[in-house]
Amino acid sequence: MKVARIHQHGGPEVLVYEDAPEPQIKANEILLRVGACALNHLDLFVRGGIPGMKFDMPHVLGSDIAGEVVRVGELCERVKPGWRVLLSPGLSCRQCAQCVSGNDNLCRRYTMFGYRVDGGNAEYIAAPEYSAIQIPDGMGFEQAAAVPLVFLTAWHMLMARANLQPGEDVLVLAASSGVGSAAIQIAKLFHCRVIATAGGEAKLAKARELGADHVIDHYQQDISAEVRKITAKRGVDVAIEHVGTATWQKSVESLAPAGRLVTCGATTGFDAKVDLRFLFSRQLSLLGSFMGTMGELHRVLQFVFRGQLKPVIDRVYPLAEIRAAHERLEAKEQFGKVVVVP
Repeated sequence: MKVARIHQHGGPEVLVYEDAPEPQIKANEILLRVGACALNHLDLFVRGGIPGMKFDMPHVLGSDIAGEVVRVGELCERVKPGWRVLLSPGLSCRQCAQCVSGNDNLCRRYTMFGYRVDGGNAEYIAAPEYSAIQIPDGMGFEQAAAVPLVFLTAWHMLMARANLQPGEDVLVLAASSGVGSAAIQIAKLFHCRVIATAGGEAKLAKARELGADHVIDHYQQDISAEVRKITAKRGVDVAIEHVGTATWQKSVESLAPAGRLVTCGATTGFDAKVDLRFLFSRQLSLLGSFMGTMGELHRVLQFVFRGQLKPVIDRVYPLAEIRAAHERLEAKEQFGKVVVVP
């Protein structure tokens, strides 16, 4: 089969499109013919190398995967050959106390396709049967691949961590990202007022199309000052943060008394600072969030499959042109998901 993988860490030039053996499946696994695989910033981080982490080489990236089931192992009972499915990006042991309690994203062995195991930048992938979720007949593989990681992440941030309430004010940083575009839609689903940030008029216009009530150009405007104007100096109830140090302070300043800031990433750096006086006197909550549970994925997919939440696809590339796909994501040129197809 054809595969795009890395043999060493580095820039987009380390991605190699080459031949590799077709994966062999275990008794509890399925073999999926990949129809599409969406990129995430995780692909960029792993490709570049993560301090303190060692990856087996060669390594195949790609966490968001959709395709057709070719065959199943002898212990598989639910999934059938010919099914059109997406894969849950998260993998866990399914046996520990956290897993059986429904908190599989807290499993000590939790990982993702494209991270500690090979991902979907290939023509075929072996996957545990439990990870396969059947998709509607009318949903294309490109659409399906653009959903799992970002909608699961945004749902867990808003619903499980921030305990979002209908009608609240929500600040969404980086609306052009996959998580940002998903968070806008989920917040609007619960009748919240959404303030979104993005860079440039084109991206701001697209944020409005997704449902953002107000937009802020984070390159040209002061985020917290604009939030105070929009909210009559009150601030927002919830801030969805994943940019990191570049926006962290402004996100904290944008919170209303008893506001909640939820972060799932540190794209621009991790060394953020907090004024503890501001934290306790305004009774703020700073919450970490990582992926989400399998149950939450099924829940948010109900809204996706009904058409109430929609994946945003920026551009689709052939797998052979994966370097260009990485370059577009790395240059922050996209709005929504960049997808590759074998």
